[in-house]
Amino acid sequence: METLYHFFVTSFLTGLIWVIQVVHYPSFKWIDQSDYVSYAVFHTHRITYVVAPFMLAELFLTLRMFFLKGIPSSLMWSAVGLTVIIWASTFFIQVPLHGVLASHKDLSAIDKLVSSNWIRTVAWTLKTTVLGWIVLNSLRDKGGPL
Repeated sequence: METLYHFFVTSFLTGLIWVIQVVHYPSFKWIDQSDYVSYAVFHTHRITYVVAPFMLAELFLTLRMFFLKGIPSSLMWSAVGLTVIIWASTFFIQVPLHGVLASHKDLSAIDKLVSSNWIRTVAWTLKTTVLGWIVLNSLRDKGGPL
């Protein structure tokens, strides 16, 4: 059952990051200069309330994979590696860019935010796929770590 929760949490984050990637981040360019800093600060605070609990739950569930039986090690390590990529990208790339954008509108920083966010978008998409395989294998085997 834990693997199924993990799949749902990661699927939620994957859907959210696609909306952010395709709609939200590109729209930063369209915010008027006079409103931009207020908007950027608003975005950062509000999105944190949505994303942080799910990312923490996902991290916990990823770490719990080490204690579940029946998960092929290649899939487990793929999920763990993708989680490391997501967290590293978030804290070493996206968070600093949001810091820049909280002080002023910077079109170059917005472009970097959009282009670098593909790292997380692809990683979460791949992780959802990996977890989907784990769930399917568990259902097929009827006794796996689902």
